[in-house]
Amino acid sequence: MTDHSANTAPASRRQWIKAAAATAALAVGAPHVLAQPAAAAYPSRPIKIVVGYAAGGAVDAVARAVGQALSQSMGQPVVIENKPGAGTNIAVKSVIAAEPDGYTLMMAANALAANMALYQPMPFDAEKDLVAISLVGRVPVVLATGAGSGITSLPGLLQAAKAKPGALAYASPGNGSTPHMAIEFLEREAGIDLQHVPYRGGAAALTDVIGGQVPLVAVNALEVQPHVRSGKLRVLAALSANRTAIFPDVPTIAESGFPGFEAAVWYGLVAPAATPKAVVTRLHAEVQKALQGKDVRERMTAVGGEVLPGPTEQFAQLIQSERRRYEKLVREANIKPD
Repeated sequence: MTDHSANTAPASRRQWIKAAAATAALAVGAPHVLAQPAAAAYPSRPIKIVVGYAAGGAVDAVARAVGQALSQSMGQPVVIENKPGAGTNIAVKSVIAAEPDGYTLMMAANALAANMALYQPMPFDAEKDLVAISLVGRVPVVLATGAGSGITSLPGLLQAAKAKPGALAYASPGNGSTPHMAIEFLEREAGIDLQHVPYRGGAAALTDVIGGQVPLVAVNALEVQPHVRSGKLRVLAALSANRTAIFPDVPTIAESGFPGFEAAVWYGLVAPAATPKAVVTRLHAEVQKALQGKDVRERMTAVGGEVLPGPTEQFAQLIQSERRRYEKLVREANIKPD
């Protein structure tokens, strides 16, 4: 009989040693080993984009256009969740509190930077609590008047405002809104004094300007578009560097004597601060791809804006610079939120 015990024991020991070594390696490198499949599998379920405004507005329209493009390219549904209230602070805080896994994002606008100056105590710190993914686009703020108004141009408006400081009033969607801030900036740039009449939303402001109760209104280009088409309103200027596609005949603020001045509503995607870098990088690349697509470009043009592709750092720097800009304005003009 042949004795196999001498050969079997070493083989068993070798197998045991290999198995033990593999187990030890897995234990030591577990975070790294497990992270790779998770990142590679992203996204494996629906993604949510939170919007701090009601459905139907410009931010909502931009979010839906980008969401649809991301859904097509990433192979998962992208759901838009509207959470209006508290000047978008409710939506921002919900995103900050969400799991930082890339499945909860926010389509942010200027309020993200402005609210850190407007609300005290500061409701959040966007630079620490959130991570910038990508700037998406911008839509200019426009200054308009009723069709029956005697004001026919921005130079004419400025002349009248200088002749009677504080006599001319303008409506806005509310205290601390982007259009309100835009006109505050313009007043300082042009050396004029206008009376601010805040409303709770752009629709109410537009109604009173159309009715002649207030001579001027500042809103984003999308909100004023149907009333211009119907002949009820006339746009005096787009507060942007370039003419907007939906009002190609309307001069820009630069063409009206203020080169370098710009007031626009910008949009961009953000996520909770601890979102993995690999996920942020993937999302940024997908957004850049979406911004090159015909559908997103056309839908951005339809709301009076333009797409703004660029690196993540560009958007992070914009949030930072806008925060400082709004802090100075809020302090100087003593602006309080509604």
